[in-house]
Amino acid sequence: MARTFEELAAEAESVSVEGWDFSWLDGRATEQRPSWGYQRMMGERMARASAALDVQTGGGEVLAGVPKLPRLVAATESWPPNVAKATRLLHPRGVVVVADQDEPPLPFADEAFDLVVSRHPVTVWWEDIARVLRPGGTYFSQQVGPASVFELVEYFLGPQPEEVRRKRHPDDACRAAEAAGLEIVDLRSESLRSEGPFVAHTTRFLIEARCRP
Repeated sequence: MARTFEELAAEAESVSVEGWDFSWLDGRATEQRPSWGYQRMMGERMARASAALDVQTGGGEVLAGVPKLPRLVAATESWPPNVAKATRLLHPRGVVVVADQDEPPLPFADEAFDLVVSRHPVTVWWEDIARVLRPGGTYFSQQVGPASVFELVEYFLGPQPEEVRRKRHPDDACRAAEAAGLEIVDLRSESLRSEGPFVAHTTRFLIEARCRP
């Protein structure tokens, strides 16, 4: 028997999503992954870094999957359940997890890191990222792009204005990064099929910017 919307909403409210774990949807929804392989690419950069920062680490799962970490690694996270989970997961690997409210300034000194990474950040404070990067250092991030899953959004909310559809546009990210003094060295964007009883398309973009020497 089909379940009502109210029953499905109640289930969603009751499950734990620590570490952004949506495994309770296994078998009910699928989502394509970007072709570039963010974790692999991040791991390659981590292996070459001496000091790295993972901003908005979530439960630390992506960082924990990196084969070789730099000698010094820190991670920030704002949601208390994720802070606790990331601490349990990352401390054994020597990563310092810092509770941070995701607002500037980052709790680190100027030019503290030669690599800053972030997967699906809620906000990006470009000037502060540039501040904590050493000259020649790199910011590497996979982000949610514009109009992500808007088939579903507009099904419930109706057509959205262009300024709403354009939010999180990679062109805007590039302009903000360059205004903060960073140089864009790579930018990629993909539309990815997400499917359950409803078919939608997520968008993701990969951005890499270097702090000018």
